[in-house]
Amino acid sequence: MKVTVVGAGAVGASCAEYIAIKDFASEVVILDIKEGFAEGKAMDLMQTASLNGFDTKITGSTSDYSKTAGSDIAVITSGIPRKPGMTREELIGINAGIVKSVATSLVENSPNVILIVVSNPMDTMTYLAHKVTGLPKHRIIGMGGALDSARFKYRLAEALEAPISDVDGMVIGGHSDKGMVPLTRLATRNSVPASEFLSEDRLNQVLEDTKVGGATLTKLLGTSAWYAPGAAVSGLVQAIACDQKKIFPCSVLLDGEYGLSDLCIGVPVVLGRNGIEKIVEINLSDAEKAKLQESAEGVKVTNGLI
Repeated sequence: MKVTVVGAGAVGASCAEYIAIKDFASEVVILDIKEGFAEGKAMDLMQTASLNGFDTKITGSTSDYSKTAGSDIAVITSGIPRKPGMTREELIGINAGIVKSVATSLVENSPNVILIVVSNPMDTMTYLAHKVTGLPKHRIIGMGGALDSARFKYRLAEALEAPISDVDGMVIGGHSDKGMVPLTRLATRNSVPASEFLSEDRLNQVLEDTKVGGATLTKLLGTSAWYAPGAAVSGLVQAIACDQKKIFPCSVLLDGEYGLSDLCIGVPVVLGRNGIEKIVEINLSDAEKAKLQESAEGVKVTNGLI
């Protein structure tokens, strides 16, 4: 199992680290355009192997896509990160050109690769990857929903004063502050609806805090977060590599599911060795359907910019 991570910045390096520590891949290749940067990150990570107890080989490369040949899974984190006050959508002009070039180069060297797109605006970059590569829909996956759901569960656990392992919840819709649809109605604490413990106002506060989760961190850090995004990506990669058949909300190309077509947006999917094994259509309330439709309209507007 060979995994490539394009972009050796904070998110890419964290992703590579988590994949290596989980020790399910034979090799992780980190690639970056900055001379020596990926090689340095790879060396640094390899020097933790004996300390962290993993045997995954990590190699770095400066812009040499031949080193990525034969990759089973490739993660695209390339592009500039958000800065304070910047929306994900404002990144589109710069990042679209980067993602187009990266996706094309990856597929040229690994025709059977499954792509996981992290670059923002993520739903639009996932859609762009479809357009430029022509890969089957089950082999291109946008990461956002897994991260947003992790942030949702963090806020739920905080509100419930519960251990996070007791909490479950999902965020669908676009990976943007306005587009996220946290499904508070379906959120649970050990199978008991969260609404049994929290008032409607408190649940709404959880919802709003989740939607600005990325912006909150950007304001605090001065750049995008990296630990949780890296962990979210590694979870998707492991589900595919180990054929786990786990359900994650991911940005995928829809063709009539949820009444939506010709766009990528976050919905629950089963991930396994083939990538997207199945799109799961859950019964949404009328209000949730309306929010998902509104989110889809926002994604289409951003798609129109490319």
